[in-house]
Parts: sequence; C-alpha cells; structure tokens
Amino acid sequence: MRRKRVLPLAALLLCTPAVAGTAPAVAAAQTAPAGPLRILLTNDDGYNAPGIRKAFERLTAAGHDVTIVAPLTNQSGAGTKMSNAQAITVKHPEPKVWAVDGSPGDSVSFGLSEVFAGDAPDLVVSGTNFGPNVAGLATHSGTVGGAVAGLEHGIPSIALSTGGVTAPDPVTTVNAMGPTLDFAVKLIDRLRARARSGPLLPQGVGLNVNHPVVGADGKGTAAGVSATFQDPQTLLEPDFTDAGDGTWKVTVKVDLRPAAKGGDVEAVTANRIAVSPMNADWNTGPVDQAVTSALIAGLRP
Repeated sequence: MRRKRVLPLAALLLCTPAVAGTAPAVAAAQTAPAGPLRILLTNDDGYNAPGIRKAFERLTAAGHDVTIVAPLTNQSGAGTKMSNAQAITVKHPEPKVWAVDGSPGDSVSFGLSEVFAGDAPDLVVSGTNFGPNVAGLATHSGTVGGAVAGLEHGIPSIALSTGGVTAPDPVTTVNAMGPTLDFAVKLIDRLRARARSGPLLPQGVGLNVNHPVVGADGKGTAAGVSATFQDPQTLLEPDFTDAGDGTWKVTVKVDLRPAAKGGDVEAVTANRIAVSPMNADWNTGPVDQAVTSALIAGLRP
C-alpha cells in the first residue's frame, strides 16, 4: 500500500549542515559495528532506477541492513541542491523504500531526520548511477551531492558511479553495475576490517568511486584500483546557437583534454577503478590559506 507524507521544511531543517565549530545535527556513529552495517542508500537517477535497485539487492545479499531514501524522479545534475519549499512530498511505496520529491540532498536529509531519527545509519551510499562522475562532472553530480549531504551530517559516505568518460550503451552500463557493486561490497568490507574499534572513515571524509565499463557487454573485470583525485578539467562544454527568435539552442560536447597524472580521468580511461577522497566543504589546504593571508595582508575595510 502506498503512503504519502507532506512535511514542512522545518522537519528537514532538523538536520541542516552544522556550522563550523558545532556538532553535526545528526550524530555519526563513533565506531563501526562488528557486524553488518545499517546503510542509507540514495542516488540521483530516482528511487526505482536500475542502479539503486541492484545496489539494494547486492548490499542486502552481503548481509547489510539497507534502506532506500532517494528522489522520486530523476535528479541527475542536481549537485548539492537543497529545496527551500515550504513542504515536501514523500512516498513510502514499499518496505525499506522512501521516495522524496526533491534532490538527493533532500532525500538524505529526510532520511536522517525521519527514517533514521535518533539512530543514525553507519553509512550513506549514493548510487550506483549511469555514467561517470569524474573531473568537473563530480562537482555537479547529484550522486556525489547525495554523499556530500551525508558527510555534512557526520555520516561516512560513498558515491558510486558506473561508466567510462564516453557514455556506452545503457544496457552495457546496466551490466557493468554488477562489477561496480561487487567492488563496493569489497570496499565496505575493507573499511570495516580497517576500522575495528574506530570510524569507517575519518570524520568529514568520503569516497567518490568511479567504476569503468569493461568489455563489449560491460561485464569485464577492471584492470585494477587506483587512489586518485578529482581531475581539474571540466569535461563538458556547452555550445550555444542563437535561433534568432529569443531562444538559443544548446549542445553539450565532451571536451576531453589530457588527463592529469594520478587523477580520476586517467584511471577510468585505463579501465581502472578510481577511488577519490572528498569532503563536504570548499576549504582548501594550508598552503592556499597562506597564499590568501599574504594576499590580504595590509588591506583595510
């Protein structure tokens, strides 16, 4: 039986990102459990998309307690968007599945505030989705945005994506989701084994995992696993053509430049799985902060 809930935005604001120096609104589990994990599973393709359903099946088969809290409709490209509407519609079409009429970030916020109220999950997994989320694509990815929402609330989070730099046939990508999820299970097992009596991941650090499509049928085995970083190139370039009537035609092209050595584009292009650490804010490192300090030295309001 389908159930529908309409919640005021205030309910979602119960788990808005914490400001610097304060505790997250939803407390993260301090230590990883010895047994199976409680996982909040989200995505950007929608709660009924093949990738999230396969992820639910595979993670459940691995023994984890998985709950889908994902967008009602396709939210690809939503990035880290959060709704500012006064109400949000949520459906509960089946056990362990919640569909939120909003972005991946809205879904994770609702899940932490309502579905997992008072008992935060051990892990947020976002995906797996169609296509890669490497380089500049990661910045605008709803899949990555879902994982970032988990990190903002202190929950260890992983984004999963399936695809090479050039998009293969959708059927081939669906086939490749199997190897992606097999690797995800191994990765989660490794995190648990390394955590022992500590957290799955360092506080505020998540993983952006991009699995290539290998073989003509997508069922091939990746050439290896690489620890990577987000390649600085944008990948997609829009081309605007004036139609002369006040409208413009937009064509988006892949503008692939030489891959940065050690980056995610290089790895996926070589049929390797790219695993990049990420955080939930825009802070840079101490070197860049020193540059900024030097820049503003002596300036006055």
